[in-house]
Amino acid sequence: MLWDGGSVPRGPLHLARLRAGASALGWAVPELRLAGPEGQAARLRLTLDAAGDVALEVGAVPAPIACWRLGLAAERLHSGDPWLRVKSTRRPAYDRARAALPAGLDEVVFVNERGEVCDGSITTLFFDRGAGLRTPPLSSGLLPGVLRAEVCCPEEVLLAEDLPRVRLWVGNALRGMAEAVWLG
Repeated sequence: MLWDGGSVPRGPLHLARLRAGASALGWAVPELRLAGPEGQAARLRLTLDAAGDVALEVGAVPAPIACWRLGLAAERLHSGDPWLRVKSTRRPAYDRARAALPAGLDEVVFVNERGEVCDGSITTLFFDRGAGLRTPPLSSGLLPGVLRAEVCCPEEVLLAEDLPRVRLWVGNALRGMAEAVWLG
């Protein structure tokens, strides 16, 4: 989450997603207060475990990327995997993709078993094929991102083979949305 020096701009959306994920797992969520260093921007990472214990880590905000360079992740996701719909630390495919990020790319995009675009390893994908901003549907197997909820654009299936032919953006709640180019 982005801490802007005084608040978390998308705080209610982050907390709503946390509560939804915890509910899906049967976990209780205690009262939470999101805070970071006063007057200084920071990256906040909030984790909740099955016992209801909360940890909050504070780190540096990553440098902005004006235009993200995208390629295809080597691994495919399975659209029916329930862990793809919960923000969790259980992210082995995403972690492997980040660890093996090819030189010259800022992000890789995952597709599912049907060739449908899902998510990036740390971003949500947005696209326009001439009918306005769209994002892949949750049914393709992706995280209900906070930025995605805020932007609230229509969902539409995007096939991997169409990535070179659409206008692209990626983003997340920490970094915001930025243009992207498909390098394949």
